[in-house]
Amino acid sequence: MSRSRSTLLLTTLTAVTALAAPCLSAHAAGTDPWVRAWGENAQGQLGNGSVLAQQTPAAVTGITRDDVRELSGGGGGAAAAANPFAVALLKDGTVKSWGNNATGQLGNGTLTAQSFPATVAGLSGVSEVSAGLNHALAVKGGRVLAWGSNASKQLGTGQDTTNPYKNPIPVQSLDKVKDVGAGCDFSVALRQDGTVWTWGKGDNGRLGTGNNTTRETPQKVPDLVDVESVAVGCDHVLALTADGIVKAWGKGAEGQLGNDSTTDSNKPVDVAYLDAVARIFATSASGFAVLDDGSLAGWGKNTDRQLGDGTNANRTTPVVLDTFKGVQSIAGGADFTVAALDDGSVIGWGANAAAQLGDGTTTAPTGTSTVTALPPGSGITHVTTTMTGKSAFAY
Repeated sequence: MSRSRSTLLLTTLTAVTALAAPCLSAHAAGTDPWVRAWGENAQGQLGNGSVLAQQTPAAVTGITRDDVRELSGGGGGAAAAANPFAVALLKDGTVKSWGNNATGQLGNGTLTAQSFPATVAGLSGVSEVSAGLNHALAVKGGRVLAWGSNASKQLGTGQDTTNPYKNPIPVQSLDKVKDVGAGCDFSVALRQDGTVWTWGKGDNGRLGTGNNTTRETPQKVPDLVDVESVAVGCDHVLALTADGIVKAWGKGAEGQLGNDSTTDSNKPVDVAYLDAVARIFATSASGFAVLDDGSLAGWGKNTDRQLGDGTNANRTTPVVLDTFKGVQSIAGGADFTVAALDDGSVIGWGANAAAQLGDGTTTAPTGTSTVTALPPGSGITHVTTTMTGKSAFAY
């Protein structure tokens, strides 16, 4: 089916189903069991059977929070070429996907977009998933599977780079993997032994291997050991070591490496002035760390006030964000940030022209103020966004 014809059919179908897609007010959300999504939706990336934008959280079709182990948003903005999509790992080990599918990133054997979640056929026993700009990764039995675009060798399969891969295929030479992260045209894997392996596009040093070479086979990041978790942005990576130190590599132009520099680094550098870090999060071009005492620090791109420090100046080193307490999860796209707090609420800050903050307006908060997408008691513990876009999810 041609692209224009499939888009027409999708639009016609979902315009009808959109009438029945429940939108949730901040007051009603507390008793609703569904995964929720809001913001841009032109490619069906919100998964509610519609291609209409949502200013407040709408239920993702047929997926309850209790069913979901992990949800990851990928792709960028509203245009089809931006490839916005999402993948959800259910607690039974199966995976569902929805949104744009121009590069096969839904893994369903087609290149046809879908505005509602559907199971990735033949995929079970999965323990982790991650959505990148135009590809996706999954961990099954310690091995990595990949699908979508391979134009920058980000699938790590050693196979053809000119055609998208519409079904999951194994990544070469990698086992005992416990987590993965998909970025903009590259991939990261954390092995059980605390080492980090990367492959795909090498621009800006995002592979961390000491050069900017693109690689189709996973390579170990040198001199990096005892890593407990990784967080992958569009073109930078954060790694948290067992002793609470945060390492970073890749693009540094917006300060996203946090090392008092705007220079790229093709090998890990220390994020400055951080210790006793409990958790790390990478947004599109920024970084956040929750410290052992519960406080929050942020650094990197801030041109739309997405760090929440009251300024619009990029930060090349972490700044403590006193406004935020009880942060459980943070995610951010092109120009905004959302966070799930320990009281079950979801708040947002930064740009809001596409209603990406989910508060029912298109007005951006000022100073250090935030807006509320979902109220305390909503049951939410995690948030994610499309990689470089303006769509958000809460579960």
